[in-house]
Amino acid sequence: LAQRQLLLEALFEKWDNNASGFLDLEEVDAALSTFKEGMEKEALRKAKNQLCTHYPQLSRVGKLSPKTFQTFLELVASEFTGNEDEALDNLVEFLTMSVGRSDMECLQSSDRRKWLHNIQQAAETSGANMEPVYKAVFEALSQDAEARGDKKKISSYIALLEENQLSPERGQILLHYVACTADDAPYVLNQILYKDMKGISFAAVEEGKPIHVPRVQLHGNIHFWNSDRPVEERKGSLLVLPLQDAHWRTFGILGLDTLRDQSEKSVFMSHEISFYQGVSHAFSKAYHHICTLENVLQMAVTALDWLYPRAPNIHAVTLYLVEPGKDKTGDYALHKVVTMHNTGQKEIHSSPVLLLRKENLSRDYLFKCTDSSEVTCTSLCGDHHIAVPLRDLSGQALGIFDISIGQHQKLPPHEQKDLQKMLKMAQAACWEIMKISTEGTEPTYILEAEHLATLKNAGILFHRFMLQDLRECI
Repeated sequence: LAQRQLLLEALFEKWDNNASGFLDLEEVDAALSTFKEGMEKEALRKAKNQLCTHYPQLSRVGKLSPKTFQTFLELVASEFTGNEDEALDNLVEFLTMSVGRSDMECLQSSDRRKWLHNIQQAAETSGANMEPVYKAVFEALSQDAEARGDKKKISSYIALLEENQLSPERGQILLHYVACTADDAPYVLNQILYKDMKGISFAAVEEGKPIHVPRVQLHGNIHFWNSDRPVEERKGSLLVLPLQDAHWRTFGILGLDTLRDQSEKSVFMSHEISFYQGVSHAFSKAYHHICTLENVLQMAVTALDWLYPRAPNIHAVTLYLVEPGKDKTGDYALHKVVTMHNTGQKEIHSSPVLLLRKENLSRDYLFKCTDSSEVTCTSLCGDHHIAVPLRDLSGQALGIFDISIGQHQKLPPHEQKDLQKMLKMAQAACWEIMKISTEGTEPTYILEAEHLATLKNAGILFHRFMLQDLRECI
């Protein structure tokens, strides 16, 4: 099974040569229809119908993720007569032979996947900060333009959907430009695009598909942020891609243009557009990863606020996030994000404070707690510490509470009881947050305000679990 999984992943990557993150359903269907010289078309039709029933949005978007691609092949194999595992192996072998790629195409694909990986790594090592993610996105785009796009000069920007509270008569939603390439910051950063203004961005949002304008000077419905640019220099190519979550709900746009490049090579090619779709997909995963972490942090801070007046013998609690390490050992790092002192003072660590195992032998108890996902106790310089994991849905530690109780061997019984209650409710709320982030909903667009509301609700979630526990006790 593990070997087949690797073969399926390799097949997907080979087929998805431009690293868009998806395969075209009709293209895969067409390739499968030639299997056994077309004698299995009925099995293919049944499998496709089952797939579209299981994933209703497929008939609308027509794209297969790695997961849905694997499910499709498994459904096709299940419709064949004979051994299902053998049929699936034959399908994978047939498709692998069918998809031919040159050495140059393989190199291009490898480079692009490396740049996309950097976006995800930025999200996982940023301590729930979006800035490194924005930087990684713009670096991926500029590196590809340099290596695969005839050295185009590109401008790029990210805008998120927000509720229009300032001028609702101009439309219920607006696009807020939250990040852009450095040269464009004076003109684009923090700008607002309303629905009644010129532009194609809202069409991309509503259609849920990329819109490419090869020559903006011939279009007539383009909004130019830089009003200082002479009309005769407003030439180039524009591409707007919808940013969509795992359930195809649009939450913003990624835009690119070549207005700063006055050469004839400034039109975006199809392989570039496919890669930019991969970038928007990678950004979406990174963005939602950070949204989930922000919700977990908000919930944890609420839990610490609840604990502080009830356990005065706790000297301090520090929360760490577990992050992948960047060094060659492959070991993880612990990112210190917040400390609550027994005075009630909270210290949010905005500048990165990273603990590495090899550099913090005295903090080995934190790494033992992370490794085992179990509570670990120790004494450090006369102070007693209790390290408690905050686990993800798989049971792995995603965060660590480092609880210092000073020189006390243990807490008074009522404080110990409240600490245990807080930790239990925080864990339940954490799992709820992670479940919500993986649940599907009907495709629509979602606003940045909803993320902010979710952030507020993450704190309320802790109190909700506390109330449920109280009811059960009564």
